[in-house]
Amino acid sequence: MLTWLMENMATIIISMVLVLVVAAILVSMVRGKRKGKSSCGCGCAGCAMNGACHPAKPEAMGK
Repeated sequence: MLTWLMENMATIIISMVLVLVVAAILVSMVRGKRKGKSSCGCGCAGCAMNGACHPAKPEAMGK
């Protein structure tokens, strides 16, 4: 088992780095989505999918 680990150490390290990079990208996307940021980088005013991304919020009852 130790021999196999030593022979594949470079592959294991590169794979771990790639997993960390993908995890960091996903965390960044989730945080941006929670803050209401767009994933395309442009404003939502002229976007055809504006209604799908940001549906209208219902009015609060009792106002």
